[in-house]
Amino acid sequence: MIEVASVHKSYNGKQVVKGARFSIARGEFFGIIGPNGSGKSTLLKMISGVVPADGGEISLNGKRMGSYSRKELARLLAVLEQEALPPVGFRVREVLEMGRFPYQNWLGEEPEDPTPLIEEVIEKLGLGELTERTLDQLSGGEKQRVALGKALVQKPRVLLLDEPTTFLDIGYQIQLMDIARSWQKNTQVTVVAVLHDLNLASLYCDRILMLHKGNQISVGNPQDILQSALIEQVYGTKPIVMEHPVHHRPQIILQAGS
Repeated sequence: MIEVASVHKSYNGKQVVKGARFSIARGEFFGIIGPNGSGKSTLLKMISGVVPADGGEISLNGKRMGSYSRKELARLLAVLEQEALPPVGFRVREVLEMGRFPYQNWLGEEPEDPTPLIEEVIEKLGLGELTERTLDQLSGGEKQRVALGKALVQKPRVLLLDEPTTFLDIGYQIQLMDIARSWQKNTQVTVVAVLHDLNLASLYCDRILMLHKGNQISVGNPQDILQSALIEQVYGTKPIVMEHPVHHRPQIILQAGS
């Protein structure tokens, strides 16, 4: 679904992504991890088409990223960021309806009634009691669910998540990731997620890309990437890595310094 070929990007003379090269399969849940300043969000912005690469090439669904119009891209890609929705006076239902913009003509009309899809998303995300509330009346976790709902109503073939759980407590983190994973499995949408939490990356991602100072360190399944020696090399701390007793994925336990 996505092909990244020797992509690099610089800001103010400093190279922040250096020759990234990987592919993402259709329907895959793909994670991007690395310390602060490793180039994760910049790489995601290039995949979304918002930021152009300085060199190399990114292809989406077999076509070069630069050959798509903005509206064509919006029908293929949706992005959920850390703080996707400002606390303004739009009602939740109105925000969800905004996700249909890529399919509307200049009169705001589209060929088919999107109401069934919107209602499905409302039910899936448990937003029924919130639809008439405005964004400024919601908690951070509720707003992030609405932002995810807007992305899902867009009916993308690729869903990009840019550190979507950063400001959420652990209950909302699991809830949001469960919803994204369930939607991915049911619709075969391709998910690309930048994640800070290595344990969440391990539990939800099929494969993981590790970056460090703009360099691509490794790509592989969680068992290959989340190893103590590799984490120490990239993050500068030596964790204990254990197998999750239920999911049998690596889980990281931090050690305090002396």
